[in-house]
Amino acid sequence: MNAIDNNKIQAEEISLGLLLDALSGEKDAPLVFHCDGRPVKPGYHITEVKAGQFSALDCGANPEAWTEIFIQLWDIDEGERTHMPAGKFHAIILKVTEHVPLDGTAKLTFEVSDGVRPMQLYCAAIPILRGGAVHVDLSPRPASCKPRDRWLAEESRKAAACYGPSATGSGCCA
Repeated sequence: MNAIDNNKIQAEEISLGLLLDALSGEKDAPLVFHCDGRPVKPGYHITEVKAGQFSALDCGANPEAWTEIFIQLWDIDEGERTHMPAGKFHAIILKVTEHVPLDGTAKLTFEVSDGVRPMQLYCAAIPILRGGAVHVDLSPRPASCKPRDRWLAEESRKAAACYGPSATGSGCCA
């Protein structure tokens, strides 16, 4: 079975390794996740870190295979707590690696819930240092049609090759 490698992370999201690399230089800075137009509450907990290897068949009958890391955030207020320092988040993930192998290049998914509403899935953008804190935007992870996504990516690649700076005089779109 020739499975399509679905480890290719979309441009607007990052892997666990990229997140940890970004946090390593800012260990004392508060780590603030943002989703649904607001910051996750300062008392948030990392309640679970999971690693999964998946095999699937997409809607075009294409076999798929990928690894994914899930970090579950419990979005709660707890006393006078402030946002977790980036170094503590980093240390928690390193502690997990003592027991669970985590592929730093794997697709990264955040599961966020306040303990009342159902968990929602998010992907993470590149962390930004702003106002002395590390900010990570989490955007909803939508469903998609993978064969259509691949077709659109190929069409986009063809258009960029045809109309890009190197296409001058190539006649590819004449």
